[in-house]
Amino acid sequence: MTDDKTFRPSTLHRLWRLFPPRQRRRLLSEATALLAPRIDRAPPPARVGVVVAGELSRASGLGENARLMLVGLQHLGVPHWPIDVAPLLPGASADLPVAAAGQPPPGAPLVLHVNPPLLPLVLLRLRGGLARGRRVIGYWSWELPTAPPDWRVGARFVHEVWVLSPFVADALEPLLPGKLRVVPPPMAIAPPRPSALDRAAFGLPADAVVVLVSFNLASSLERKNPLAAIAAFRAAFGDRTDRLLLLKIGNRSHFPDDFARIATAAQAPNIRLETRTLPTADLHALMAACDIVLSLHRSEGFGLVPAEAMLLGKPVIATGWSGNMAFMDADSAALVGYRLVPAEDPRHVYEGASWAEPDHAEAVAHLRRLADDAAARAELGARGREAALARLGAGPLAAALQDLGLSPGTAALQDLGLSPRTAALHNLGLSPGTAALQDLGLSPGTAPPAPSGRPE
Repeated sequence: MTDDKTFRPSTLHRLWRLFPPRQRRRLLSEATALLAPRIDRAPPPARVGVVVAGELSRASGLGENARLMLVGLQHLGVPHWPIDVAPLLPGASADLPVAAAGQPPPGAPLVLHVNPPLLPLVLLRLRGGLARGRRVIGYWSWELPTAPPDWRVGARFVHEVWVLSPFVADALEPLLPGKLRVVPPPMAIAPPRPSALDRAAFGLPADAVVVLVSFNLASSLERKNPLAAIAAFRAAFGDRTDRLLLLKIGNRSHFPDDFARIATAAQAPNIRLETRTLPTADLHALMAACDIVLSLHRSEGFGLVPAEAMLLGKPVIATGWSGNMAFMDADSAALVGYRLVPAEDPRHVYEGASWAEPDHAEAVAHLRRLADDAAARAELGARGREAALARLGAGPLAAALQDLGLSPGTAALQDLGLSPRTAALHNLGLSPGTAALQDLGLSPGTAPPAPSGRPE
């Protein structure tokens, strides 16, 4: 299937792309940092609710994290105001509709789902000096063990940073020592809800074991590593018609050379490409229609696709390294061994650190074992779902809001496990600090307690 959208860059955009990628990023970040409005030196007290600014209209990882935060705030009964910053970014595109929101009130903290290199640009373009008089919180993601040097510029424009996983926290801690906290997306409170579309609607055979590899080319072909997934599938099954590999690919038209490499490697009768931008519910229906979800990534800051698959009860085969290890282990996923190698990225985004090279033979063995055993797939999927529900709740977000002085509603706190008495006292202001959240086993600046069997 093909994507009807064709990306046609402007003349200015084409000229800009003539500069080497690293130089482009550095020039943009440093130039906008000189012009961007400065945030208040001391973090202002948080009032009323939360302003969530992110790529809300983009089908991207950062955009999805912003949307999930809005869902979490809604669940917790905290007022919130969404701001779509996608039109303010280079190569602006709108994949998803965004509801209009009113003007945020003064004092509501601003959570910016924008990574540091582009943060000054967004602050410069936001209307009316939105950051003034607010606590500014960066919500960042990175996929290597160390942060790039050009991220230091953007670090000057936030009071604190929330990150997706302990892996990201370890990478970014040197930028803002003592000012990071792990707040994973609260996916378990709003798990994927597939539409009514079934296999037939997607043209998938009813009698084949379908393996899904889902990724966005904007997130780096080398990092997502779909060519390794194709190689493992071909080694495991050859041309068997009762085994099908489905590659769900985002942003095909923006990266034609990368897509051409994938299309060449995928020339087999049992490999299909899906490149349409689907509504979220249909995308979840596509995942639900598959039997196995495969991610042989070299690195992840979090791993939204494996997390969604686990919440849907789908067995996941994944590289056992980086951010995805915050919510999966050897009991809840089929982990693929790896060796660390220097990161090599033709786009020069991921450099100067190591990432994982997944073990080909282990991936092949996992594919064969799960494809041949429906009961094993069901058992692993059930364990994965239980683990994801336990590890991806709203507890960390509730604790972060509490530390800002923003109290979730009483009913929401009871949903998170607080007793009715403790929740009521908390919202009357009768609980000291974050003590009201100790029913959840949470303390300031920490993630939820590890479920039984989770590796530390």
